[in-house]
Formats: sequence, structure tokens, C-alpha cells
Amino acid sequence: MIGSLGALIILVDPAGVRQPHRILVDTDVDTDDVFALFYLLKQDTTRFDLQAITVNANGWSEAGHAINHIYDILFMMGRDDIPVGVGGEGGILPNGTILPNVGGYQPIIDQGMSTAGECRYRQAIPVAHRGRLDVNSNYGIRKAFLPQGGRRYTPLKQPTAQQVMIDTISSGPTTVFLMGAHTNFAIFLMTNPHLKKNVKHIYAMGGSVRSNCLKKDGSGNSIECADIGNLYPQDSNPYAEFNIFSDPFAAYKVLHSGIPFTLIPLDATNSIPVSKSFFMEFERRQDTYEAKYCFQALKIIRYTWLGGIFYEQYCMWDSFLVGVALSTMRNSHNHNGENKFAEMQYMNITVVTSNKPYGALDGSNPLITGYSIPKFNVHKNGVHSGHVQMGMQDPFCLQKGKGKCQDGYTKEDTGEDAVRVLVAVKAKASHDKGSSLGREFYRSFLNVINSPERSGRFDIRSQYPNHKEALYKPDFGKKMRGNPIVFDMDMSAGDFLALLYLLKLPVELINLKGILISSTGWATPATIDVVYDILHMMGRDDIPVGLGDAFAVGQANPSFTAIGDCKFSKAIPHGSGGYLDSDTLYGLARDLPRSPRRYTAANFVKYGAPRDIENPELRQPSAQDVWKSVVENLDPGSKITILTNGPLTNLAQILGSENASSVIQGVYIVGGHIGNVYDNSKGNLFTVPLNKYAELNMFLDPLAAKEVFTSSLGITLVPLQMQRRVSSFSTILSRMNATTQTPELVFARRLLSRLWQLQQQHYRYHHMDIFLGEILGAVTLTGNPHLNQTFTSKPLKVLADGDIAVIGEITIDEEQGKQVKVLENINSQAYYDHFTRVLGDHRQSAVLASFHEQERLWTSRPESINIGHNQKL
Repeated sequence: MIGSLGALIILVDPAGVRQPHRILVDTDVDTDDVFALFYLLKQDTTRFDLQAITVNANGWSEAGHAINHIYDILFMMGRDDIPVGVGGEGGILPNGTILPNVGGYQPIIDQGMSTAGECRYRQAIPVAHRGRLDVNSNYGIRKAFLPQGGRRYTPLKQPTAQQVMIDTISSGPTTVFLMGAHTNFAIFLMTNPHLKKNVKHIYAMGGSVRSNCLKKDGSGNSIECADIGNLYPQDSNPYAEFNIFSDPFAAYKVLHSGIPFTLIPLDATNSIPVSKSFFMEFERRQDTYEAKYCFQALKIIRYTWLGGIFYEQYCMWDSFLVGVALSTMRNSHNHNGENKFAEMQYMNITVVTSNKPYGALDGSNPLITGYSIPKFNVHKNGVHSGHVQMGMQDPFCLQKGKGKCQDGYTKEDTGEDAVRVLVAVKAKASHDKGSSLGREFYRSFLNVINSPERSGRFDIRSQYPNHKEALYKPDFGKKMRGNPIVFDMDMSAGDFLALLYLLKLPVELINLKGILISSTGWATPATIDVVYDILHMMGRDDIPVGLGDAFAVGQANPSFTAIGDCKFSKAIPHGSGGYLDSDTLYGLARDLPRSPRRYTAANFVKYGAPRDIENPELRQPSAQDVWKSVVENLDPGSKITILTNGPLTNLAQILGSENASSVIQGVYIVGGHIGNVYDNSKGNLFTVPLNKYAELNMFLDPLAAKEVFTSSLGITLVPLQMQRRVSSFSTILSRMNATTQTPELVFARRLLSRLWQLQQQHYRYHHMDIFLGEILGAVTLTGNPHLNQTFTSKPLKVLADGDIAVIGEITIDEEQGKQVKVLENINSQAYYDHFTRVLGDHRQSAVLASFHEQERLWTSRPESINIGHNQKL
């Protein structure tokens, strides 16, 4: 049925005074969303009052990085009063019952009782460069620019997205701005129908309605486009736009809610790209901290944009949404959406959620498959009952010339499923005919972002009178160097504990030459900044850190390797006890001192960048870069020992490099579960119940594991069975409490205490002992005789193919197995004593204890600062 827009509500209190428009923003915190937030925060709060922000967790950013990014923006802008919500651990039952606090990590149709799951839609978003890695770090400038306030993500204390939405909308009439997938807000509407009356209007950026493209001649005229969406490659779905495609069913529910709705689709935003004249004017006008932050991001995006068509392709998406919405809201009697910035038109549209023929039972549609009564009471043969796109390589959708799937298409429709909405169709030209800025919104954005009113208070440099970035590197003098070690870590909590242990060992015993980051494990790639901060704390800014590939072997899309599937990584929860906590180190990462080293998108052409950038010496090396550097700088006759604490993606890639085996002394692998050897214990793949005996490090990249276990390398395996023997939180914490309290021991104790407390408090943290056991590999590596370690040789084989129930399992195979040295026993009490004694040793201790100590140095007089760049160790 074609609906109609309700009358706009004018808020007036009993005394006749006009009240400000109350606004809630739901955002995926992409860079253009950040521009939009600043534009909104700069408005007069007596007219437009931003009440709350919720983070959309299944879009362009990861929840842990996004929430702290928002907190730092609000701190800079003096708006710590604004509540921010993210995530939640609620689920959706098989019968469609939605439990409280669903986190929005999955599209609604795929949401079960866990925050782990498939990525049928989200796999369209690049994971690493020019994707979520760059968004999470804001291309590397976030930590370099934004100040750090007191608010942060803390496990079990962070307000959820649903809590914040309920609290905000129940408090009074609220206008909602949707800047990402509609998951959070659709769940809110489905579970709180009584509050729908408090939602005045919805403004959403997303979708693509009509096939219009700008001509390349600069005339501003439109021509017919072959593909109207912005997914890439478009060989499966040329119709969808990212925000709507991320959760089509949610967008459908929001659109059909009966709430007045205004859409700002690609039709309009394609007509307001970041033009060269706008960019140059922005470069000239950076009068506020927020303007500087926005321009620095825009500048590096331009440098890294592929194809040299940045000025044509990068548009003012969400900032344009906010501009159009606020301009419309200023005219309270406006029924036709008139505003300063966009031409508007009523259209009858719907959101495509499945593909014809309807009623198809091909296993693609979780609303229909396996149910006698479809989920959420959708009709068996209705618009939600067709084939649902299962990824960017779905055979049903792939078609030469033009893909045939339409999931997420905001399609014009004249049938009973259509809704009448206001749609922005084109950006208005500048009122000033003589201006080089061709669009009226260009001028408004620059004026607002540079206004001294409601401006940011400071950046990280101006926040502290003596802010200075200094690298701390050790001076080992004439000390003999021990065995060269390369540590391959996936940045789980246990890996950071193992790293602290390695950094504390005498350099005469262990010489840590490099760190490789596995991006296919427990944390997302942008968490590499936490590794840099740990090294900075310990005075080891000399150790190079390389970032590994974003996908497990065979998971990247062959047509566009920046995107790929999550067949194995889907086992990691996105919420509590998963990526959310790993990316923030369970809320403790912000207690670490800030390193001058951090991830940056800056790069050289010779390393794959589209063009050289300023200060390319700051570029982020890859894992292969670091490995090659370590090999090239080896002393004659030396060989490298590798310790792996995550998936074996990096190691498998190293094996493909020239003469790799000849320079590797041996490999210590933490992981694997040898089924039914020691006992009948199960593996730890707790989110994949069909798979009983696999261990996560093997499962997360089984083809890489198979390659390593069929190589000529000498392997020492520290299996899951042995890790479990040294996973007593109470024992290790009691030892720590009785040991000398160095800064690194204090930090490790705080982290372990938090893991233990969380395990006792909430079922989502039942697996925390996994991370405590991961320290064992680093300790085994040292070969301390007091630990009474014993090993046996076993012919082992990794199962990498076939049924999901066996992938990642390690079996004993006398015929095809590789002889592997397996840790079989250790003195656990001696192990706990040894680990805590090493961390409590005053030698090779932290040069900066914490961020608070760093703050003290930055606020002290320069002459009172006595930490040198080269610490004598």
C-alpha cells in the first residue's frame, strides 16, 4: 500500500517557546559520517540538539574502534554529555522472538543467539586497505590527532545501542538520522512499537533509485547509467548501495514503518562529489580543529584513491544528508521537503529483500528455510520469500555483463508494497553564480566546519603544553645477542601477555627481531596500534611490526582481492569476548602510552599505492616486508626461530618466499588439538558446535596450516591440551600479587584479573582461559630446565578440506602425517612462578608505565623530563 507522510510536528512547550529538534544519529562511523557528525555538532543546540549516537556494528567499522573514535570526537568538541551506544548480547530465537539488546552485529535475517556469524552482505566491504582498516584508524590520523578523554569502552559497562535508542526516544519526540545499515533502528521498531509515535521523522542516506550518473564534462547534467549501485565488483548485484545492502530486510522494515521518511540516495550524492575546487578551498580554510581533522582525512583519502578519479567518485554522502535534513527541519511548515541544498521529489519505492521467483526453497533464505511458518510471519510466497544473495560470488547472482541480484535495491514500485517517500534527486547549484564552489552545500559545509562557535577545544598536541613524540630505543651496548626470534601474533589478549614476556627476557637469551600481525585471528587489523603502544611502553620502538594479509588462504574474492568470504573467521564473536574486546584489549588499551608509531594508509607507489604520499617513511610495512628485512639483517650463520600464536596465514606465505626454509631454525606453534590422544577432551571451537575437535588457530586458516604441516620445517607444537594445564587464573594471579610490581606486571595482572572477573560474571566470557593458555608457547620457547618440559614426536596431519565438522582437526596419521615435536608435559607450578618472576624483574622494564604517566610528562616542564630516547638496558 502506498503510504503518506504525516504532518511535521512543531515542538512548543506550554509557555509557547519553540523547543529544539531532538536528534538521534545511528552511524557506522565511516569517514564521511565523521564529517557529518562535526557538521551536526556545530549547530546551535537551541535549534538542533543531538541527544544520542548509536553505532551500527555491521558496516564500515568495527564496534570497538568505532565507539572509542566517537568518544574522542565528543571529548574534543566538549560534548561528553551525549550518550553513545554500541552492541549488545541479545539474540533472536528461531521462532522470531527478539530478545533485549540485540547488538546489530549481524543482519536481522542471519541473527541467531550469538554475535558470531556469516557475512553474506558485509563481505562487500573491503577489510583492509581502503576498507575497514582505514576507517577504524581514520587512515592513521585518528590517534595522531584526537585527544583522549575519560570515556571509553569497558566490558559489561558500555551502554548498548538498544538501551540508548530506548532511553532517547522514550524521552520525547525525536528525529532519527540513519548513516549506515538500518539494523539497530529496525530492531528498535520491531521490539518497541509503542515508542514509534515518538519518532517524528527518519532521514536516511542510502540506496539508489534511478539510473542517473553525472556526465564527465563538468556540466552537472545526468546520463543513463548501466549500473546504479556502488557495490564492487558489480557482476552479482549492480543495483544496491552499501548502507541498504548491509541489511535489506532491516531497511524494508524501517521504510514500511509508517514513520515519515526522507531518503538521500546515490541519485543525489553522486551530484555532489568532493570537487577539486572544493578540496582546494578546504585546504585553504582550516580554522578549527574539526576542520583540520576532516581535511587531513580527506587529503589522505585522495592520495590513496585508486584510478585517479577521486574528485569524481568520493562524495559528500552523510554530511549532505545532515545538511538536507537540517535545512528541511528549519522550515517547520514544510510539507514538500523544500531545503537549500537538494531538489526533492516524492516517489513510491520499496526495498528489495529477495529475488524472484518467490517461494524458492533453495536454502539461501533463512526466513523460509526449515520453517513450516516463516520467521517474522513473512508470507511463504511473498516478497521476502525468494533467493537471498549469499555473498559477492553467489552463483545465482553472477551473470556476465550485469549481475542479476537486486537485494538492497531501493526500487520504484507502483504496487501495494510501495511507500511514498521524499527523495533527494540532485544537489542544488550555488546561489553565488560567481563562486568556484559549484554547489550550495559546499559553501555551507565549509562555513559551518570553520565557524569559531561550538568549536573543538584542542587536539592531542595542543591539549598538553609540552606534548612531544619521542621514540624509545634500547642501548644494549656490547651485550651478546641471543637467538633471533620472530613473533607471529593475532593480537588476542594472550598474545599481548606473551609479547610482554618475550620483551622481558634477557637479550642474551632471546633477541626479538620482528613481529608479524595475523589479520585472520582474534582481532581486526587496526588493533596493530596496540602492539605499537606495548612496544613504546617497553622502550622497544626499534622492533618492526608487519601487517599480514586480511584473508585466510582461498577466502579472498578472485575478482577483487580487497573483499572476501568469512568461512572460517565467522567463528569469532563480534561482540563480548570477541572482536569488540580484543580490539580494545578488554577496555585497557587506552591505559597504554601512545606510541609515535601507528598504522597509516600512507605508502609508496612501489608498494602498491596509487601515488607516493608525503612522509612515506611512516608507511605501515607488511608482514612480508618485515620478514625480508629480518632475513637481510641476519648475522652470518644465524637462523630465525618463529613463534606463532595465531592462524598460520603469515607462516604459509613466508614458506612461499625464496630460501625461506634455509633461514628458519624451527617453528613453535601454539594451537591445534590432537583428537583423542591424551583424553576425550574437545577442541575450543565453541561457536561451531558441529566441529568438536578443532582448535581455533588451525580452523581460522586450515589451508595455511596444512601447508605448514606438510613443509620441511622443524615444528614444535604446543597443543590445546597442554595450554589447558596452565590456565588457572587464581594461581597465576596469586603469584603476581606476591611478586615485585613492575609496570608491565601490573598491566598484565590487571588484564588477567579482568578476564577472570568477566568469565565469572557473564556467559559470553566462558572461554577466557583460552587466552591465559596462549602464554605457554613463549615460555616453552626459552627451554627453561626448571619447567621439566617433555616432548614426544608424533606423525600429525591437519584436516583442511571437507565437512565443516572436521576442518582444522589434527589427527595422527602414520602414513601421511609429518613428524612433529609435541609438548607433552610441564611443571605447571614452576611455569606460573617463572612467568611472574620474569615480568617482575626490574631489568628491561617499562620506560613509560602508562598513558597517565605520559600525560604527566606532557604537562611537566621540559627540564623535568628525564626519560631518554635510548634507554640503557
